[in-house]
Amino acid sequence: MKTAEHWKKIGLRPHQGVLFPISALRTKKSCGIGEFLDLLPMIDWCASLGLDVIQILPINDSGDDPSPYNALSSCALDPIYLSLSDLPGATPDRDIFSPLTELPRIAHRSVRYEKLKFLKDYFRKNPREKETQEFIQTHPWVRTYALFKAYKDEYGDKSWEDWPKVAQNPTPLAFEKKKEEILFHCFLQLLCFEQMRKVKKRAEAKKIFLKGDLPILLSPDSADVWSQRHLFDLSLGAGAPPDYYNPKGQHWGFPLYRWEEHQAELFAWWKERLKVAEEFFHLYRIDHVVGFFRIWGIPQGKKPIEGNFVPLDQKLWPAQGRAILEMMIDASTLLPLAEDLGTIPDFVRPILKELGICKTSVIRWQRDWHKDHSYIPFDQYEPFSLTTLSTQDSDPLPLWWKKFPDEAAAFATFKHWNYQPDLTHDKQLAILHDAHHTSSYFHINLLQDTLSLFPELTWPNLEDERINIPGTLLPTNWTYRFRPTVETIVAHEPLKEAFRAIL
Repeated sequence: MKTAEHWKKIGLRPHQGVLFPISALRTKKSCGIGEFLDLLPMIDWCASLGLDVIQILPINDSGDDPSPYNALSSCALDPIYLSLSDLPGATPDRDIFSPLTELPRIAHRSVRYEKLKFLKDYFRKNPREKETQEFIQTHPWVRTYALFKAYKDEYGDKSWEDWPKVAQNPTPLAFEKKKEEILFHCFLQLLCFEQMRKVKKRAEAKKIFLKGDLPILLSPDSADVWSQRHLFDLSLGAGAPPDYYNPKGQHWGFPLYRWEEHQAELFAWWKERLKVAEEFFHLYRIDHVVGFFRIWGIPQGKKPIEGNFVPLDQKLWPAQGRAILEMMIDASTLLPLAEDLGTIPDFVRPILKELGICKTSVIRWQRDWHKDHSYIPFDQYEPFSLTTLSTQDSDPLPLWWKKFPDEAAAFATFKHWNYQPDLTHDKQLAILHDAHHTSSYFHINLLQDTLSLFPELTWPNLEDERINIPGTLLPTNWTYRFRPTVETIVAHEPLKEAFRAIL
């Protein structure tokens, strides 16, 4: 098993965890959005319950887009998550930030504006130039990212393709002319890395594994694409072909990789990305793992249905995916877990199992689709898998139960229950217990799937508990926040008892 050494650090045994976006948290000290150090009380709480994994969504810089999967950098963290109140000598204006924190949804653009305004003033008073220069020396990618951000500031956040020709490529002269702006953005990364290292240190002290999330693709308007165009195919946009759930297909707009170029450079870009992730995490989610084997490429200006799989030759798919995954395993001490949802070729999952990479098993979709569509018994789940009830792209459990009565009724029959549209507390508790006791090695559920056992801990409208609806451009996407504060969550005694009953 290729990941044998990685498993030794984690343990080839059942693991229990929760999943949430950092952005959804809020404490009394938060400034408009969940922050890195808001994870500290969550770590202590999870440890007290007997959980040993916290999975978060991507935390890479995504600029003004609230989607964490539209990253502007493969390595840089998003300074919007900086815990301002914990910066030495910092006193955020609560009159500005408290109203933003109290909103039912994240006002992403306003929060970013106010935080950057505060951080620029903080930088002028506390430049920490020596430590920032040392950070640059150990993280050489950060200067190019910082120059990219400086240009984004100068040109009103326009795409690099719309910048003047003089800014189309990083040059020695540009680095010299933008020295102060570059130092500021490098300084922000220093602060981000310091806070996330503090989080990891607390997690290790509490025997909690942190699971990060590496989006497979990057924004076309990213520092990486701008500075290393030869590694990306900008003539094609990634997406998905038409299927049952998306009859028109999907167009994500991310450029594809030129794998031959990555191979020629011994995958240096990927290795650097994984090395950075090691600073904060113990595990990571491989987003859209099938995309490493083959990916749907759509020519610029065309519809999803007009795309095709890349590589075109299906005989190349198994070898390509295996080689990339083996490279990632060799390049990092982190244990990878794969997101393999959707239409997956038959050869993918056997390769994942052979390498020792867990697949994802969403309970509502674990049915024998080749025979009678019956639900698979929980003790027959593939051990090399992660069991979950929901994902950030799906309806949380109570909402699914109500919106998809045919599917939910089939599950109720599987459980020997009579189906009713409103999921009762006891039945929800029983399903959560099932989700944490399959034969999988990992069991990680959305936190709101457990919070919703108690009406006071979730929003009155079940639809407001969704994080994202794929294929849409809704203003509510990626702006979800928990109704209760972290302080309320960790002090809620009935919730603690529910978790103990579930585990």
